[in-house]
Amino acid sequence: MKLHASSTQQYQTVTGYDENGVEINAQPYNYSLIVMPEMPPRAWEVDSFEQLNEAHFAQILADAPDVVILGTGERQRFVHPKLTAALTMRRIGVECMDSQAACRTYNILMGEGRKVTLALILAPAAGTPA
Repeated sequence: MKLHASSTQQYQTVTGYDENGVEINAQPYNYSLIVMPEMPPRAWEVDSFEQLNEAHFAQILADAPDVVILGTGERQRFVHPKLTAALTMRRIGVECMDSQAACRTYNILMGEGRKVTLALILAPAAGTPA
């Protein structure tokens, strides 16, 4: 699905997504990544929801967002609270949703000027090194 351009082009905006990956400012990505409005997207070493651990969330904590939108793949899944405890202790909200809903929600919050992080789990494409 292609999303419409808006006045937020100076920020990292989700401009499209499908079953193979996501586009950030029209640049395609087919691996898990962390996206913040004012920083270039960066790889997130997560190949599956089951692989998530506390260290993955510590990476996000270092950026000190107000809220984290976790895209869990094709369906919504919830992480164990112990994985996000460090974020919760710093009063950083974590919302889990399917990846398409996460992309839409990130764009809305980013457009409102919120300090939001999109943590998106994308399975590696066939033939792509993990």
